Amino acid sequence: MYDVLRRQGNNARLFSETRSLGNYEIFDVSGIKRFLKGADDVLIYHYSVGWSPILSLLRELKCRKAIKYHNVTPAKFFMGFSSSDQRLCEDGRAQLGHLAQSQCDLYLADSTFNKNELVAEGASDARSFVVPPFHHIDRLATITADEAVLKKYSDGTANILTVGRVTPNKGHLALIEGFASYYYNCNRNSRLIIVGKGGEGFSPYSKLLHLAVCSVGLKDAVVFSGGVSDEALKAYYLVADAFVMASEHEGFCVPLVEAMSMKLPITAFASTAIPETLGDAGLAWPERDPFLIAESIDLILRENSVKTALGLRGRQRYEAMFTNQIIESSFLRALSCLQ
Repeated sequence: MYDVLRRQGNNARLFSETRSLGNYEIFDVSGIKRFLKGADDVLIYHYSVGWSPILSLLRELKCRKAIKYHNVTPAKFFMGFSSSDQRLCEDGRAQLGHLAQSQCDLYLADSTFNKNELVAEGASDARSFVVPPFHHIDRLATITADEAVLKKYSDGTANILTVGRVTPNKGHLALIEGFASYYYNCNRNSRLIIVGKGGEGFSPYSKLLHLAVCSVGLKDAVVFSGGVSDEALKAYYLVADAFVMASEHEGFCVPLVEAMSMKLPITAFASTAIPETLGDAGLAWPERDPFLIAESIDLILRENSVKTALGLRGRQRYEAMFTNQIIESSFLRALSCLQ
């Protein structure tokens, strides 16, 4: 989004309380009021957790204001696992109505699912637009995949992949149960690869997952990669035979789009925004039944025609709806409503 705004000739700046965005210059949030002084300036606030200063900023700033809503994970998922994440999500949900009713000039939602939440809380439907999140798929397409990962997992074993932060809303316990069913009933020459930060076994949730894997006797068949480089991520996508998403809460789910771009056949639980993002490019199940996931994996890996057809349909959906060029057009059309 920052790059798009800069290419359009805008003096864009990124403000944050953290400094974790790589090569981009990040400005401290204390400088927002000094930067946004004119009535024609625009604040775009990316909203996914509670942040107490935002409500006063929206009142005090005289510029135009936009909310980019990525959804707030329900706090219940973090109960007993992370009190800090639970509190951030509780605050985020508590602020949702205030932000929706703050008479902002524009509301940008990652999905129709997100937009409906905003409108239900009081946002203007006429000023609310669906703009999917930008992503790094263009970079994935150009970089060289990690050779060590390619070599290690190109050994004839069927690779079942999931990608995303290892947090309680992602449904990993159901995924492990579904994979166990597939492994023991269909194919013992298979492995589940869980790619994402938080899976290293240090947090209470991650420890629970490792215990679950051991309890079903799959310690050697389930891989927790932890956070990985873009080169390694590309390699994991390339060695995968199927992509599985068991998440219980998503405002969009970028890994689904990454898998589509790589022509990976997908099966997923049809929760929250997942059916909207996935469309007809995968097998989605309304029931949270791990055995359905196992049967879907078996169908994909057993029937090559199904695997090929789903992979091609995913790529077509990506090219038709989710390239950065298409997202940029949606973003700029929405911004034009500020004129």
